[in-house]
Amino acid sequence: MDFYILLGVERDADLGDIKRAYKRLARRCHPDINPGDRMAAAQFRQIAEAYETLSDAERRRRYDATGVSAPAVSGPTFGFDGFDFAVSASGNEASTFGDLFADVLHQRGARREDGEAERGVDLHHAITVSFDEAIRGGQRAITVTRQEHCGACRGTGRLHVNDAACPQCHGTGLVKSARGHMVFSKPCAPCHGSGRQRQAPCPTCNGQQVRIQAEALTIVVPPGLADGARIRVPEKGHVGRNGGEPGDLYITLHVSAHPVFRREGDDLHLTVPVAVHEAALGAKIEVPSLNGPLRLRVPPGTQAGQRFRLRDRGVASPRDGRRGDLVVEVQLVLPRLLDERSKELLREFGRINAEDVRRGPT
Repeated sequence: MDFYILLGVERDADLGDIKRAYKRLARRCHPDINPGDRMAAAQFRQIAEAYETLSDAERRRRYDATGVSAPAVSGPTFGFDGFDFAVSASGNEASTFGDLFADVLHQRGARREDGEAERGVDLHHAITVSFDEAIRGGQRAITVTRQEHCGACRGTGRLHVNDAACPQCHGTGLVKSARGHMVFSKPCAPCHGSGRQRQAPCPTCNGQQVRIQAEALTIVVPPGLADGARIRVPEKGHVGRNGGEPGDLYITLHVSAHPVFRREGDDLHLTVPVAVHEAALGAKIEVPSLNGPLRLRVPPGTQAGQRFRLRDRGVASPRDGRRGDLVVEVQLVLPRLLDERSKELLREFGRINAEDVRRGPT
């Protein structure tokens, strides 16, 4: 019998189509649904064999090439010996049987090799530093809670014991489980199918290979880092299992705002107040910088919002050490008019420059 015809699918059907066809036919031909019907029982066996073959990529390839079903090499086994077809399932047993059978047959495709080395998980931590600390760099002490190798078993998760029969499988090497009338068997995990117990789970770490440990670290903050920058500390994440390499520790930097400076890339921006007469006539004013006050020349006719760039007065780049610029933006400040003389002078100034004000700056 052609397995594709038996399941009612095309030869290029994917795994999802095969699984849906199997579930539909398995429920229809299940012996519990057809008590005493030997033909239904035989057809059920054929459907199960067809599904087991076509759901496995390697066995399906061989079947397509030869037309003969190859026996399963590994994984759970099932048998129909002693199957009592007169007993009917009810409740969850009947409604979920097809799903259970399909999942059990497909476990070998998702089976993972025991003892495979795993890289440790990366850890993430955040610290907050002041604006000046981020610019100049420094050090910060932190405490990280991480997984470290268990000292009792040296990270293996198991301790050597006297050779004896495995208490889990009683020396058979197989563990059996039943669902309804179906009996499944698989290699015993504690003894890896050997039937002998030569090792036992470490009581200190319960076989997990690791223990939790708090560790104090000193983090070096390079100068020039901006808000949101990350510092990588190699091999300070969780340790790897089964001999895998440890993960890394990533420190995210949060930089507090500065009351005067605003950072954009490696440039620093600030706004300075300038009196109307200073902007109109020109002046030399003092502006703050990272290395102390600087003298800035404000040319005559300076307008509100005008910017002046002081080269190499910004932040030193953490990549190549080049310094950004200091960008100074002018904010015009009107004087307080406390006497009539000041008011009259301002009115006269307005009358003289009325047309220039309406026309705007040239």
